[in-house]
Amino acid sequence: MTAAVPARHEWSTFGRYRHSLWLLTSRDLKVRYSTSALGYFWSILDPLVMATIYWFVFTQVFNRGVGHEPYMVFLLTGLLPWMWFTGAVSDTTRAFLKESKLIRSTKIPRTIWVLRLVLSKGIEFVASIPVVAAFAIIAGATLHWEVIYSLLAIVMQTVLITGIGFIVAPLVVFFRDLERAVKLTLRFMFYASPIIYSLQDLPGDLHVWGAFNPLSGIFSLYRASFFPQDLDWFAVGVSAAISLVLLLVGVLVFRHNERAVLKGI
Repeated sequence: MTAAVPARHEWSTFGRYRHSLWLLTSRDLKVRYSTSALGYFWSILDPLVMATIYWFVFTQVFNRGVGHEPYMVFLLTGLLPWMWFTGAVSDTTRAFLKESKLIRSTKIPRTIWVLRLVLSKGIEFVASIPVVAAFAIIAGATLHWEVIYSLLAIVMQTVLITGIGFIVAPLVVFFRDLERAVKLTLRFMFYASPIIYSLQDLPGDLHVWGAFNPLSGIFSLYRASFFPQDLDWFAVGVSAAISLVLLLVGVLVFRHNERAVLKGI
């Protein structure tokens, strides 16, 4: 009987954690779209406009030599997960500064303030998947059984963003310039990641070095749904390893700085 008490307590603690995480996540989504007439559609409008611009430039203006056909589907399978990544990482730079009073006045586990951003952006990403499906149907793209790898990609991307968030969120409190540095890094990463091109389009050694971008393997898994020839297991393995290392480092950095963060906000 005594062993059951700690077990129930642990489960109760986990239940409260999960409930608090969901409440904050749903609040973020409601606040974000409460004053918007289009609501959910704003989450897909930005990547859709970007994809349309790149499609026009690379198919109508220049003689494109990268990616696969249909190119619009190819773009969206890279742009949509990129929007999740860049949106969540950008928001984590303000995870503690934006809600400082609420964080200090509650006993909610501090990790939730990072995880809610990862989850809310992840929900927006999942909600945008029908856009890819619509363009795939219009363009006549073939859906392959490798679509199941998208689930692995979602898990890997969640781990990657969470690790980065656990590192960035507390450090920004002490180094405010880090917020701008993150934004500049994200701009560079957009062109350094296989979004408008495929990893296979990179020549020689660049292909190998490109695989060490943790997003390369993740995007490879997403694109395998329609372009199985784009699947690169070496890049996937590298992405998985880097994501796990970043998560471990993130947890250590977060725990080490948690008390100091509460004093600094």
